[in-house]
Amino acid sequence: MSTSPPASLPLPLTIRGAVLERSDAEAPYATSQPLRVQELTLDAPGPGEILVRIEAASICHSDLSVVDGSRPRPLPMLLGHEAAGIIEQLGDGVEDVQLGQRVVMTFLPRCGDCRGCASNGRMPCEVGSASNGEGTLLSGGQRLHAAGTPIKHHLGISGFATYAVVSRRSVVPVGDDVPADVAALLGCAMLTGGGALINVARPNPTDSVAVIGLGGVGLAALLTARALGVQRIVAIDAQSAKFDTALAMGASAALTPDEALASGERFTVVVEAAGHPLALENGIHLTAPGGITVTVGLPRPGQETRIDPLTLTAEARTIVGSYLGSAVPKIDIPRYEQLWREGKLPVESLISDHIPLDQINDAMDALREGRAIRQIINFPGA
Repeated sequence: MSTSPPASLPLPLTIRGAVLERSDAEAPYATSQPLRVQELTLDAPGPGEILVRIEAASICHSDLSVVDGSRPRPLPMLLGHEAAGIIEQLGDGVEDVQLGQRVVMTFLPRCGDCRGCASNGRMPCEVGSASNGEGTLLSGGQRLHAAGTPIKHHLGISGFATYAVVSRRSVVPVGDDVPADVAALLGCAMLTGGGALINVARPNPTDSVAVIGLGGVGLAALLTARALGVQRIVAIDAQSAKFDTALAMGASAALTPDEALASGERFTVVVEAAGHPLALENGIHLTAPGGITVTVGLPRPGQETRIDPLTLTAEARTIVGSYLGSAVPKIDIPRYEQLWREGKLPVESLISDHIPLDQINDAMDALREGRAIRQIINFPGA
C-alpha cells in the first residue's frame, strides 16, 4: 500500500482495541472472553511521541502470559506489543521520522542515558523497564481512556487496536517494500530469537545449534541460524506436531526432549525459547564443552532450574540470559530487514494465520494449545 502522508486526524481519537480487565479467567478463552474489544479514547501524542495507525499486530506468547496471569501487569490494559503501522501525527520535538512512514514497534523503549542503554543491548533499559512495569509510555504518561477510566499501555505499545500513541523510542522505521505483517514480526520474534544468535552466541557455519521450543521466537532463531549458514540445526519440542514446520524451515532434524537427550549429541549453541525451567535444564545438558546456552524464554516467576556447577568449570561452558535478543532495535531491525529483502530470512513463514480483531480470544486459545505460531491481526484499511 502507499505510505503517502495521511490527512490530519481530529484528536482525541475514538479507536477500537482489545482490553484485558482481569487475568483470572479460565480457559478456553473463547468462552470466558477475558479480552473485550471496545471503543476507547486515545489522546494526542505528547512531546517525543507519535500517533501510529496500526496495520498489523501479531499475537505473541508474552500477550498470552498476561492473559493467564503468569506475567502480572496492572489492569485494565490494552494488550499487544508486536505490531507495525503508519505514522499519522508527530508530537513536539519529533523530527527524525516522517508522516506516512511505516514503523516497527519494539516492546522495550531505550532512553539512551541509563546504565542499561550504555551496555550496547546486553542489559535492558532501566527507564523503559520501569515504564513497562507501570503500564505507561516512556515519558510516564498515559494516553488511553475508556468511559473516563485510564487504560494501561502494554509494553509501551498497546498494539491490539486501530491506533496507538507511542514513544518515538518505541519504533524503528522500515522500507515501504516490507509488508506490514512481516514488519510486525521484526519487532519481537525476530529481535528475540534472532538476537540470541546474532548478538549473543554468534555461531560459525561449522557450529551445531539446537533450538528448544518451537514457538515464534524459537522458529525465528532457527531461521536466523539458517541465514547465518549454520549447517547442523536441531529443533526440539515436546509437541511433535511442530516438527514438519521446523523441518520445512531448514532444521536438520526435529526431536522431542527425550529423544534429544537419548541421542547423546551435544551442541555448540543451545537456544532455550520454551520459557520452562525443565527446558533450560535440558538445554544445559545438551550443550557441548566450550559451548553456550542462551535462554530467551520467560517462565513463571519463582520457578527454579537445577544446574551441576562442576560442568560449567570443568567443561568451560557458558549460560547467558538474553532479553529482547540483547538487541539495540535501531541497529538490529535494519539487519533483519535486509536479510529478508535478500531472500535469506523468510520471516513470512512464521505466520500461521490472519484474523480480525474480534477473534482475539479464540486466537489466544490457538496459541495456548500450540496450534499457531504467529497469528496476525489485520485492521481495516491496512
